[in-house]
Amino acid sequence: MKRREARERALQALFQMELNEMTTDQAIQNVMDEEQDDYVETLVTGVAEHKSELDQTIETHLDNWQLSRLNKVDLSILRVSAFEMLFLEDVPDRVSLNESIEIAKIYSDEKASKFINGVLANIAQND
Repeated sequence: MKRREARERALQALFQMELNEMTTDQAIQNVMDEEQDDYVETLVTGVAEHKSELDQTIETHLDNWQLSRLNKVDLSILRVSAFEMLFLEDVPDRVSLNESIEIAKIYSDEKASKFINGVLANIAQND
């Protein structure tokens, strides 16, 4: 599975976890076919384990906005990318940022992609 698809599946799993009470394993299983993907597991598990730290970092870089006001899709996209930027050294910040913008265009809207770009650019510059 390509990393873009893995990021999309991770987004879907995290979104499900945000709406329903389920474990990371259940959420991963819900979005995967028969195959398993280590990168999906890395992203979902990593975001779940570092959720409070990721949320704090994201909130610090929101201009005149609060985390609680973000829609769950955009928040999940931000968490995945922030996790990659802060915890995965093999993923360049620019790649994570660009992937998040493209995924936002698919799962959210044009305004969201610009907003996500601004937040992640601030994280990349300051962390």
